[in-house]
Amino acid sequence: MIITLLIIINYLEATEMENLENEIVNYIESTKYEKLSDEVIDSVQDRILDSVGVAIAAFNDDAPIAARKYSLKRIQNQGAYIWGTSNLVDSETAAFTNGTSVRYLDYNDTYLSLEPLHPSDMIPGLIALAEENNKSGKELILAIATGYELAVNLCDVASLRKFGWDHVSFTGLGAAAGASKLLGFNREQIRSTLAIYAVPHASMRQTRVGELSKWKGAAAANAVRNAIFAGNVVSSGFTGPYDFFEGEMGYVNQLLGGKLINPSILIGMSKINPSRILDTYIKKWPVEYHAQSAIDACIEIRKKINDTSQINKVEIETFDAAYEIIAKDPEKWDPKTRETADHSLPYTVSAALIDNTITQNSFSQKKINDPEIRRLLNLTTLNENSTLSKGYPNGIPNRITVHTSNGESISSEVSFPRGHANNKMDRSEIFSKFTQNTESHYGEIKIKNISDNIFNIDSLNQISEVFGELIL
Repeated sequence: MIITLLIIINYLEATEMENLENEIVNYIESTKYEKLSDEVIDSVQDRILDSVGVAIAAFNDDAPIAARKYSLKRIQNQGAYIWGTSNLVDSETAAFTNGTSVRYLDYNDTYLSLEPLHPSDMIPGLIALAEENNKSGKELILAIATGYELAVNLCDVASLRKFGWDHVSFTGLGAAAGASKLLGFNREQIRSTLAIYAVPHASMRQTRVGELSKWKGAAAANAVRNAIFAGNVVSSGFTGPYDFFEGEMGYVNQLLGGKLINPSILIGMSKINPSRILDTYIKKWPVEYHAQSAIDACIEIRKKINDTSQINKVEIETFDAAYEIIAKDPEKWDPKTRETADHSLPYTVSAALIDNTITQNSFSQKKINDPEIRRLLNLTTLNENSTLSKGYPNGIPNRITVHTSNGESISSEVSFPRGHANNKMDRSEIFSKFTQNTESHYGEIKIKNISDNIFNIDSLNQISEVFGELIL
């Protein structure tokens, strides 16, 4: 009886798995602009503006400069703009170069579940492909909403990190979905685009372990570049590997331990209009998302402390995912690079307490070596709290307690930082963030013109004029 039951369960699981590749293709084929809600359309526009803002803010930083230097070898007379310049390149180069700028400051949007994701990493590549192929604003919006839906759902289905793979492998699948939509592909072309992205382009989690290099900010851009490449070669007649998702040597078996935790999420996607972008979070602070609530807590604590030299102990209580990603490695307690510092919970807490804010400059080499920040870092302890862990991923609960030399203990706990899906920024706040990120490069009138164009991008027959206006 037990053996028979196990056989039936295994058969049902196998049957369900065999259908998932078709379910994904069905979903991509089914999405239509007319079915998108106004809230989804507005959210896509918000994410485009936010992506442009964080990219321009990073324009003069090292990895974006290196990516633009790479792109100079590929300038052509038509194609997609390198943001902030008048240079036109092919869509794959633009996807990598602009994507590196978007990701560099760790300031673009986020989703947290079984796997964390920065879904707006897809946006520069899909914009580039839309520019290269003279697509309309409505087509771009649909492609972005389509890509978000798949990538966010995959984060609820399984964990890549658990098996040593990087979250950008989900980002690339989302971008491949969006590229397929932009290019108007049929079912077989959609399947091939997903397969040509997925099979050759798995990304290892080593990118985010120990001391972090410039590649941390470029890994997602590379994944999206590979997705755009997949769409482009399928346009030229290539077909992709069959059974890429649940095949013997396919995505699930190789990257996800052979079993999905919530496969039912992918079933029936084609019957639901894209809306998962509404579940994603816009960042208030330019740091890894699991630290956002800790910074909010530090700002609350600073309302009661004027003299930080009186602080003689800092206690951080956090949840398991934050510990694993931004606290466990010894390098997070002695960061040497910007990439490590903005992925260090103890460093960002120390910097936020000293400066009563976190900005792009919080991760300069001068700040990383600041004696007062280092003093607090050496006075900081961190514990994973099982109760806080139960509050994740619905929230990101961090509790900070500061002890002072006069015997005071001041605590603050925050679960839903500003910009979280349960504590959303409104459009005026998103525009304010864009202004702060770009005001050192653009005047007030240009900032308003760029934002107005993006907030009305759905009315444009071609989108290149919007991104050609980003020249510094």
